[in-house]
Amino acid sequence: MTTATDAVPTAKPRPTNPFVQSVRDSLVVAQRNLIRMMRIPEVVIFGLVQPIMFVVLFSYVFGGSMNVGGSTSPAVYREFLMAGIFAQTVTFATAGAGAGIADDMHKGLIDRFRSLPMARGAVLTGRTLADLVQTALTVVVLAIVAVLVGWRIHEGLPKAIGAFALLLLLGYAFSWIGALIGLSVRTPEAATSGGLIWLFPLTFISNAFVDSNQMTPWLRHIAEWNPFSATVLACRELFGNLPPNYQAADAWPMQHPALASVLWSVVIIVVFRTLAVRKYRSATA
Repeated sequence: MTTATDAVPTAKPRPTNPFVQSVRDSLVVAQRNLIRMMRIPEVVIFGLVQPIMFVVLFSYVFGGSMNVGGSTSPAVYREFLMAGIFAQTVTFATAGAGAGIADDMHKGLIDRFRSLPMARGAVLTGRTLADLVQTALTVVVLAIVAVLVGWRIHEGLPKAIGAFALLLLLGYAFSWIGALIGLSVRTPEAATSGGLIWLFPLTFISNAFVDSNQMTPWLRHIAEWNPFSATVLACRELFGNLPPNYQAADAWPMQHPALASVLWSVVIIVVFRTLAVRKYRSATA
């Protein structure tokens, strides 16, 4: 025989370890955002269309006129291009992250989350983790399209996995910039615009689409120390997509691109996560 007390379920106690609580709360928020994304599939679909268009346009429209490493072969340029397209895709997800957080702010959800006994920063961490999952899905689809247009991996699967890991780390780092922008503006539209304005010069003043050795000296120096360029060059080396006669610049990030990519990403995460969490505490809808 059960008593009334036995029939009432007891709530699970919250973890006393702050780290465990933060991880648990972040995963709950990430799950909420992933469910929301699945219920709005057009957001994912439109996110896939843009990078596919870039692959096709750059490969077939500009491929025959680009000189990389002394070669004007369209096949060489297609392989040179793909690391840049991958990196551009993961960084452009920043605008979506900022717009999503700005939308939650606009609807008052951030204020509701802040009133709950949640770990500080869990809302933002959960959002950026959900965006990372969406970005990974986009990269998988983009890789399939790249193979169809002639892109190949020449250095083996382990190194290719390392290249994709660097890309996702960069995308996760930039999502924190998007989070800060989303918390700093009043509308999702402003967050989208603010997230794209600085991304275009960042991605185009780099080695993503052209050989930075052919730029004017002052512009080349900017491109060589661009965190975006370090990740692109690291991925080209790990994929085996460097042109036959390509010579890396003497700048430290270009001589050690994989290490520079990791360091840049970690610095961006630490700085902008700190700023975003601080902004989250004081932001109002």
